[in-house]
Amino acid sequence: MWRRAVHDTLPICAGFLFLGTSYGLLMHVKGFSLLYPISMAALIYAGSMEFVTVDLLLGAFNPLLAFVMALMVNARHLFYGLSMLDRFKGTGWIKPYLIFGMCDETFAVNSRASFENKEDLRQYMVLVTVFNQIYWVSGATLGWLVGGMLPQSATKGIEFVLTALFAVIFMDQWLNSSKPGHISAMVGVAASVICLVIFGSSRFMIPALVTMLLLFVLLRPHLDELAQATPESGKEEES
Repeated sequence: MWRRAVHDTLPICAGFLFLGTSYGLLMHVKGFSLLYPISMAALIYAGSMEFVTVDLLLGAFNPLLAFVMALMVNARHLFYGLSMLDRFKGTGWIKPYLIFGMCDETFAVNSRASFENKEDLRQYMVLVTVFNQIYWVSGATLGWLVGGMLPQSATKGIEFVLTALFAVIFMDQWLNSSKPGHISAMVGVAASVICLVIFGSSRFMIPALVTMLLLFVLLRPHLDELAQATPESGKEEES
């Protein structure tokens, strides 16, 4: 069982080690001790939010802002949980950990796993969750340690890593998505630009996230119609 789990999570390991190392390096550059990246990687275990938390820790104490930011950044996990309710039935005492450790990549692997025996499925999901978290914590730890060996000039501009990450994700979505995906991307960009102009660079993040959420809820029927129509159009063109 563990061999299959290792095999299925190896691609995730490569990504987590790279991103985790970037995060650990950023934490070192910002002056945090090794305890911080290890603890945050293990206890928060939400990549995007961990990068955001760096600035939250360095800024003024604002628990309400931290709560709202965490809720908006990780709101998609609510839908992950709903779709995994049946798979998590009967998992017993390990269920809280499976819920806690359900990051994007773990959800992608566990949601499509197929086993005839429910106990085998339970063991597999636990192993996938544990392995993925080990990869992330190891990457964060490695990044902090590497940061201590590099000269200060070599880490200049590391703060841009989160912006670069989201830029790559955006470009990947744009290049590989159909018409509904392009509309979603444009809605996100438009909402961000408008809120940036209205609220300023230091306060636009939460209004932009709220605006995007409301717009996507309002546009969902239209986006669903486009998503259903797009494959049909492709078939007509092929014929």
